[in-house]
Amino acid sequence: MIYNVLVVDDSNFFQNRLTEIINEHPDLNVIGVATNGQEAIDLARELKPDVISMDYEMPLLDGVTAVKMILAEQKVPIIMFSSLTYDGARITLDALDAGAVDFISKNFSEISQNSSHLKQKLHSRLLSFAKKFNLAKQQGEQVDSQNQINHVQSEFEPTLDENSNDNQKNILVHNKKHLPLHVHRPSKSKLLVIGASTGGPVAVHQVLDALPSDFPLPIVVIQHMPPNFTRALAERLNKVCALNVTEAKNGDQLIAGNILVAPGGMQCMFNASGAVKLLEGDDRMNYKPSLDIAFASAANCFGAGVLGIVLTGMGADGCEGAKILKHKGGTLWGQDEASCIVYGMPKAVADAGLCDQVMRPGEMGAALTRVT
Repeated sequence: MIYNVLVVDDSNFFQNRLTEIINEHPDLNVIGVATNGQEAIDLARELKPDVISMDYEMPLLDGVTAVKMILAEQKVPIIMFSSLTYDGARITLDALDAGAVDFISKNFSEISQNSSHLKQKLHSRLLSFAKKFNLAKQQGEQVDSQNQINHVQSEFEPTLDENSNDNQKNILVHNKKHLPLHVHRPSKSKLLVIGASTGGPVAVHQVLDALPSDFPLPIVVIQHMPPNFTRALAERLNKVCALNVTEAKNGDQLIAGNILVAPGGMQCMFNASGAVKLLEGDDRMNYKPSLDIAFASAANCFGAGVLGIVLTGMGADGCEGAKILKHKGGTLWGQDEASCIVYGMPKAVADAGLCDQVMRPGEMGAALTRVT
Protein backbone atom coordinates (compact mmCIF):
# COMPACT_ATOMS: atom_id res chain seq x y z
CA MET A 1 0.00 0.00 0.00
CA ILE A 2 1.23 3.50 -0.85
CA TYR A 3 0.79 6.21 1.78
CA ASN A 4 0.34 9.83 0.75
CA VAL A 5 2.43 12.50 2.48
CA LEU A 6 1.84 16.24 2.77
CA VAL A 7 5.10 18.20 3.20
CA VAL A 8 4.84 21.56 5.00
CA ASP A 9 7.87 23.86 5.03
CA ASP A 10 8.53 27.49 4.11
CA SER A 11 11.99 26.73 2.68
CA ASN A 12 12.19 25.75 -1.00
CA PHE A 13 15.35 23.82 -0.26
CA PHE A 14 13.75 21.71 2.46
CA GLN A 15 10.58 21.25 0.40
CA ASN A 16 12.55 19.84 -2.52
CA ARG A 17 14.92 17.69 -0.48
CA LEU A 18 12.19 16.22 1.72
CA THR A 19 10.10 15.46 -1.34
CA GLU A 20 13.05 13.70 -2.99
CA ILE A 21 13.91 11.70 0.13
CA ILE A 22 10.33 10.68 0.89
CA ASN A 23 9.61 9.65 -2.71
CA GLU A 24 12.64 7.35 -2.71
CA HIS A 25 10.63 4.88 -0.64
CA PRO A 26 8.27 2.80 -2.81
CA ASP A 27 5.49 2.94 -0.21
CA LEU A 28 5.53 6.72 0.23
CA ASN A 29 4.29 9.43 -2.12
CA VAL A 30 4.38 13.20 -1.60
CA ILE A 31 0.90 14.27 -2.61
CA GLY A 32 1.33 17.99 -1.95
CA VAL A 33 3.61 20.74 -0.60
CA ALA A 34 2.54 23.68 1.59
CA THR A 35 4.66 26.74 2.33
CA ASN A 36 2.88 27.91 5.49
CA GLY A 37 0.42 26.80 8.12
CA GLN A 38 -2.66 28.11 6.35
CA GLU A 39 -1.76 26.31 3.13
CA ALA A 40 -1.20 23.18 5.21
CA ILE A 41 -4.72 23.40 6.60
CA ASP A 42 -6.22 23.96 3.15
CA LEU A 43 -4.26 21.15 1.48
CA ALA A 44 -4.87 18.72 4.35
CA ARG A 45 -8.60 19.37 3.96
CA GLU A 46 -8.45 18.93 0.19
CA LEU A 47 -5.99 16.05 -0.20
CA LYS A 48 -6.68 13.99 2.97
CA PRO A 49 -3.05 12.79 3.33
CA ASP A 50 -2.13 9.69 5.33
CA VAL A 51 0.65 11.53 7.18
CA ILE A 52 2.04 15.08 7.35
CA SER A 53 5.58 16.40 7.89
CA MET A 54 5.33 19.86 9.47
CA ASP A 55 7.81 22.68 9.96
CA TYR A 56 7.40 24.46 13.29
CA GLU A 57 8.28 28.04 12.35
CA MET A 58 6.53 29.51 9.28
CA PRO A 59 4.99 32.80 8.10
CA LEU A 60 1.25 33.58 8.20
CA LEU A 61 0.47 30.65 10.49
CA ASP A 62 2.94 28.68 12.60
CA GLY A 63 3.20 24.91 12.75
CA VAL A 64 1.71 24.55 16.23
CA THR A 65 -1.44 26.44 15.28
CA ALA A 66 -1.66 24.49 12.03
CA VAL A 67 -1.45 21.20 13.95
CA LYS A 68 -4.35 22.23 16.19
CA MET A 69 -6.54 23.33 13.30
CA ILE A 70 -5.83 20.29 11.12
CA LEU A 71 -6.54 17.85 13.94
CA ALA A 72 -9.77 19.68 14.74
CA GLU A 73 -10.98 18.61 11.29
CA GLN A 74 -9.38 15.20 10.76
CA LYS A 75 -7.30 12.59 12.52
CA VAL A 76 -3.96 12.38 10.74
CA PRO A 77 -0.45 11.76 12.13
CA ILE A 78 1.73 14.88 12.02
CA ILE A 79 5.51 14.69 12.46
CA MET A 80 7.32 17.92 13.33
CA PHE A 81 10.68 19.02 11.97
CA SER A 82 12.25 20.71 14.98
CA SER A 83 15.38 22.48 16.08
CA LEU A 84 17.27 20.81 18.93
CA THR A 85 17.85 24.17 20.62
CA TYR A 86 16.07 24.93 23.87
CA ASP A 87 13.57 27.21 22.08
CA GLY A 88 13.03 24.49 19.51
CA ALA A 89 12.38 22.02 22.31
CA ARG A 90 9.74 24.25 23.91
CA ILE A 91 7.97 24.80 20.59
CA THR A 92 8.11 21.09 19.80
CA LEU A 93 6.57 20.21 23.15
CA ASP A 94 3.81 22.71 22.35
CA ALA A 95 3.23 20.89 19.06
CA LEU A 96 3.17 17.52 20.81
CA ASP A 97 0.64 18.85 23.30
CA ALA A 98 -1.39 20.06 20.33
CA GLY A 99 -1.47 16.55 18.89
CA ALA A 100 1.67 16.03 16.77
CA VAL A 101 2.88 12.45 17.00
CA ASP A 102 6.64 12.82 16.73
CA PHE A 103 9.56 15.07 15.91
CA ILE A 104 12.72 14.82 13.86
CA SER A 105 15.55 17.31 14.17
CA LYS A 106 15.78 19.81 11.32
CA ASN A 107 19.43 19.43 10.46
CA PHE A 108 20.61 21.26 7.34
CA SER A 109 23.78 19.19 6.97
CA GLU A 110 21.91 15.89 7.18
CA ILE A 111 19.41 17.04 4.57
CA SER A 112 22.02 18.48 2.22
CA GLN A 113 24.45 15.57 2.55
CA ASN A 114 21.80 13.00 1.66
CA SER A 115 22.24 11.23 5.00
CA SER A 116 21.23 7.55 4.94
CA HIS A 117 20.49 7.79 8.66
CA LEU A 118 18.00 10.59 8.06
CA LYS A 119 16.39 8.70 5.20
CA GLN A 120 15.88 5.60 7.31
CA LYS A 121 14.58 7.63 10.23
CA LEU A 122 12.17 9.69 8.13
CA HIS A 123 10.87 6.72 6.14
CA SER A 124 10.40 4.70 9.31
CA ARG A 125 8.50 7.43 11.15
CA LEU A 126 6.22 8.27 8.24
CA LEU A 127 5.38 4.64 7.50
CA SER A 128 4.93 3.62 11.13
CA PHE A 129 2.34 6.25 11.91
CA ALA A 130 0.60 6.13 8.54
CA LYS A 131 0.15 2.38 8.98
CA LYS A 132 -1.03 2.72 12.58
CA PHE A 133 -3.66 5.32 11.73
CA ASN A 134 -4.77 3.41 8.65
CA LEU A 135 -5.19 0.23 10.69
CA ALA A 136 -7.20 2.10 13.32
CA LYS A 137 -9.49 3.45 10.61
CA GLN A 138 -9.97 -0.02 9.12
CA GLN A 139 -10.86 -1.43 12.53
CA GLY A 140 -13.24 1.44 13.18
CA GLU A 141 -11.28 2.62 16.20
CA GLN A 142 -11.25 6.23 17.35
CA VAL A 143 -7.75 7.65 17.35
CA ASP A 144 -7.52 10.38 19.97
CA SER A 145 -4.88 12.85 18.83
CA GLN A 146 -4.72 14.58 22.21
CA ASN A 147 -4.49 11.67 24.64
CA GLN A 148 -3.33 8.70 22.61
CA ILE A 149 -1.15 10.03 19.85
CA ASN A 150 1.14 12.67 21.39
CA HIS A 151 4.73 11.67 21.81
CA VAL A 152 8.32 12.50 21.42
CA GLN A 153 10.98 10.14 20.14
CA SER A 154 14.64 10.45 20.91
CA GLU A 155 17.29 11.04 18.29
CA PHE A 156 19.15 8.17 19.97
CA GLU A 157 16.31 5.71 19.42
CA PRO A 158 16.64 2.94 16.81
CA THR A 159 14.25 2.94 13.88
CA LEU A 160 12.40 0.13 12.15
CA ASP A 161 13.34 -0.94 8.65
CA GLU A 162 12.71 -3.92 6.41
CA ASN A 163 15.48 -5.85 8.18
CA SER A 164 13.99 -5.43 11.66
CA ASN A 165 13.13 -8.64 13.45
CA ASP A 166 9.55 -9.83 13.87
CA ASN A 167 9.35 -8.63 17.46
CA GLN A 168 10.25 -5.09 16.40
CA LYS A 169 7.85 -5.12 13.47
CA ASN A 170 4.99 -6.22 15.67
CA ILE A 171 5.33 -3.55 18.35
CA LEU A 172 2.95 -1.10 16.67
CA VAL A 173 0.15 -3.64 16.20
CA HIS A 174 -0.04 -6.36 18.81
CA ASN A 175 -3.22 -8.23 19.71
CA LYS A 176 -2.06 -10.01 22.85
CA LYS A 177 -4.59 -9.71 25.67
CA HIS A 178 -3.49 -7.69 28.67
CA LEU A 179 -2.46 -9.34 31.87
CA PRO A 180 -5.27 -9.61 34.42
CA LEU A 181 -5.71 -6.30 36.18
CA HIS A 182 -4.97 -6.69 39.85
CA VAL A 183 -3.65 -4.32 42.45
CA HIS A 184 -0.23 -5.34 43.71
CA ARG A 185 0.48 -3.24 46.76
CA PRO A 186 4.18 -2.41 47.11
CA SER A 187 5.40 -2.60 50.67
CA LYS A 188 7.72 -0.01 52.17
CA SER A 189 8.14 1.83 48.89
CA LYS A 190 11.18 4.11 48.78
CA LEU A 191 11.39 5.24 45.16
CA LEU A 192 9.17 5.51 42.08
CA VAL A 193 10.95 5.24 38.71
CA ILE A 194 8.93 6.01 35.57
CA GLY A 195 10.32 5.18 32.13
CA ALA A 196 8.99 6.18 28.71
CA SER A 197 9.96 6.90 25.14
CA THR A 198 7.65 7.45 22.17
CA GLY A 199 4.48 9.06 23.50
CA GLY A 200 6.08 9.55 26.89
CA PRO A 201 5.61 13.26 27.68
CA VAL A 202 1.81 13.05 27.57
CA ALA A 203 1.71 9.66 29.32
CA VAL A 204 4.07 10.85 32.07
CA HIS A 205 1.93 13.95 32.56
CA GLN A 206 -1.18 11.78 32.89
CA VAL A 207 0.49 9.71 35.62
CA LEU A 208 1.82 12.69 37.56
CA ASP A 209 -1.25 14.87 37.20
CA ALA A 210 -3.20 12.88 39.80
CA LEU A 211 -0.51 13.02 42.48
CA PRO A 212 -1.05 15.36 45.46
CA SER A 213 1.55 17.80 46.76
CA ASP A 214 2.19 15.54 49.78
CA PHE A 215 2.95 12.43 47.70
CA PRO A 216 5.27 10.38 49.95
CA LEU A 217 7.85 9.07 47.44
CA PRO A 218 10.69 10.61 45.44
CA ILE A 219 10.12 10.18 41.70
CA VAL A 220 12.61 9.84 38.86
CA VAL A 221 11.48 10.10 35.23
CA ILE A 222 13.55 8.42 32.50
CA GLN A 223 12.35 9.83 29.17
CA HIS A 224 14.20 9.16 25.90
CA MET A 225 14.88 12.71 24.72
CA PRO A 226 17.85 14.90 23.74
CA PRO A 227 19.30 17.25 26.40
CA ASN A 228 17.40 20.46 25.71
CA PHE A 229 14.15 18.54 25.54
CA THR A 230 14.45 17.01 29.00
CA ARG A 231 15.11 20.45 30.45
CA ALA A 232 12.05 21.87 28.68
CA LEU A 233 10.00 18.83 29.71
CA ALA A 234 10.94 19.27 33.38
CA GLU A 235 9.95 22.95 33.27
CA ARG A 236 6.66 22.12 31.58
CA LEU A 237 5.79 19.38 34.09
CA ASN A 238 6.68 21.70 36.96
CA LYS A 239 4.01 24.14 35.76
CA VAL A 240 1.24 21.56 35.59
CA CYS A 241 2.01 19.18 38.48
CA ALA A 242 1.36 19.69 42.19
CA LEU A 243 4.86 18.37 42.90
CA ASN A 244 8.18 20.14 42.32
CA VAL A 245 9.81 19.00 39.05
CA THR A 246 13.40 19.71 37.99
CA GLU A 247 15.93 18.27 35.61
CA ALA A 248 18.28 16.07 37.64
CA LYS A 249 21.82 17.15 38.45
CA ASN A 250 24.65 14.98 39.65
CA GLY A 251 24.43 14.56 43.44
CA ASP A 252 20.75 15.56 43.72
CA GLN A 253 19.10 13.92 46.71
CA LEU A 254 16.01 11.76 46.31
CA ILE A 255 13.44 13.69 48.35
CA ALA A 256 9.86 12.62 48.97
CA GLY A 257 7.45 14.56 46.80
CA ASN A 258 10.13 15.79 44.40
CA ILE A 259 10.34 14.71 40.75
CA LEU A 260 13.66 14.52 38.93
CA VAL A 261 13.76 14.22 35.13
CA ALA A 262 16.94 12.45 33.99
CA PRO A 263 18.85 14.69 31.56
CA GLY A 264 19.09 13.65 27.93
CA GLY A 265 22.48 12.34 26.86
CA MET A 266 23.35 11.05 30.36
CA GLN A 267 22.86 7.82 32.26
CA CYS A 268 21.00 8.12 35.55
CA MET A 269 22.03 5.94 38.49
CA PHE A 270 21.72 6.06 42.27
CA ASN A 271 23.75 5.36 45.39
CA ALA A 272 22.71 3.87 48.69
CA SER A 273 22.66 7.25 50.42
CA GLY A 274 19.81 8.35 48.18
CA ALA A 275 21.65 10.55 45.70
CA VAL A 276 21.55 10.69 41.91
CA LYS A 277 24.69 9.76 40.00
CA LEU A 278 24.87 10.96 36.40
CA LEU A 279 27.33 9.46 33.93
CA GLU A 280 27.95 10.19 30.27
CA GLY A 281 28.03 6.51 29.43
CA ASP A 282 29.22 5.34 26.03
CA ASP A 283 27.95 4.30 22.62
CA ARG A 284 27.30 0.72 23.72
CA MET A 285 23.93 1.89 25.03
CA ASN A 286 21.31 2.94 22.49
CA TYR A 287 19.46 5.07 25.02
CA LYS A 288 20.74 8.01 27.04
CA PRO A 289 19.16 7.93 29.56
CA SER A 290 18.45 4.20 29.64
CA LEU A 291 15.63 2.77 31.72
CA ASP A 292 17.51 -0.54 31.97
CA ILE A 293 20.37 1.20 33.77
CA ALA A 294 18.09 3.25 36.02
CA PHE A 295 15.98 0.22 37.01
CA ALA A 296 19.02 -1.93 37.73
CA SER A 297 20.73 0.76 39.79
CA ALA A 298 17.55 1.53 41.76
CA ALA A 299 16.95 -2.16 42.45
CA ASN A 300 20.51 -2.67 43.67
CA CYS A 301 20.26 0.33 46.00
CA PHE A 302 16.69 0.06 47.29
CA GLY A 303 15.65 -3.55 46.60
CA ALA A 304 11.98 -4.25 47.24
CA GLY A 305 11.39 -0.55 47.88
CA VAL A 306 11.34 0.29 44.17
CA LEU A 307 8.12 0.74 42.23
CA GLY A 308 8.82 0.87 38.49
CA ILE A 309 6.46 2.02 35.76
CA VAL A 310 7.02 1.33 32.04
CA LEU A 311 5.09 3.61 29.69
CA THR A 312 4.67 3.85 25.92
CA GLY A 313 7.78 3.64 23.76
CA MET A 314 9.51 1.93 20.87
CA GLY A 315 11.96 -0.86 21.56
CA ALA A 316 12.49 -2.83 24.77
CA ASP A 317 14.48 -0.53 27.04
CA GLY A 318 13.61 -1.30 30.65
CA CYS A 319 12.98 -5.03 30.24
CA GLU A 320 16.42 -6.22 31.36
CA GLY A 321 16.47 -3.74 34.24
CA ALA A 322 12.96 -4.83 35.21
CA LYS A 323 14.18 -8.40 35.57
CA ILE A 324 16.70 -7.23 38.15
CA LEU A 325 14.07 -5.07 39.82
CA LYS A 326 11.69 -8.02 40.16
CA HIS A 327 14.50 -10.32 41.36
CA LYS A 328 15.17 -7.83 44.17
CA GLY A 329 11.51 -7.86 45.18
CA GLY A 330 10.42 -4.63 43.50
CA THR A 331 7.05 -3.92 41.90
CA LEU A 332 6.42 -3.21 38.22
CA TRP A 333 3.46 -1.63 36.43
CA GLY A 334 3.09 -1.43 32.65
CA GLN A 335 0.95 0.72 30.38
CA ASP A 336 -1.87 -1.09 28.57
CA GLU A 337 -1.67 -1.56 24.81
CA ALA A 338 -4.78 0.45 23.96
CA SER A 339 -3.42 3.70 25.40
CA CYS A 340 0.12 3.33 23.99
CA ILE A 341 1.16 5.24 20.91
CA VAL A 342 3.82 2.54 20.44
CA TYR A 343 3.37 -0.70 22.36
CA GLY A 344 7.04 -1.63 22.53
CA MET A 345 8.58 -1.07 25.97
CA PRO A 346 5.41 -2.08 27.88
CA LYS A 347 4.96 -5.09 25.58
CA ALA A 348 8.48 -6.30 26.34
CA VAL A 349 7.93 -6.36 30.10
CA ALA A 350 4.42 -7.80 29.74
CA ASP A 351 5.61 -10.61 27.45
CA ALA A 352 8.39 -11.38 29.93
CA GLY A 353 5.77 -11.84 32.67
CA LEU A 354 7.23 -9.03 34.77
CA CYS A 355 4.18 -6.80 35.23
CA ASP A 356 2.29 -6.79 38.50
CA GLN A 357 -0.35 -4.54 36.99
CA VAL A 358 -1.30 -3.24 33.54
CA MET A 359 -3.39 -0.08 33.12
CA ARG A 360 -3.75 3.32 31.51
CA PRO A 361 -1.51 6.21 32.67
CA GLY A 362 -4.40 8.11 34.25
CA GLU A 363 -5.37 5.01 36.21
CA MET A 364 -1.79 4.66 37.41
CA GLY A 365 -1.85 8.15 38.91
CA ALA A 366 -5.03 7.41 40.80
CA ALA A 367 -3.71 4.01 41.92
CA LEU A 368 -0.48 5.54 43.21
CA THR A 369 -2.40 7.68 45.64
CA ARG A 370 -3.93 4.53 47.13
CA VAL A 371 -1.13 1.98 47.23
CA THR A 372 1.96 3.85 48.39
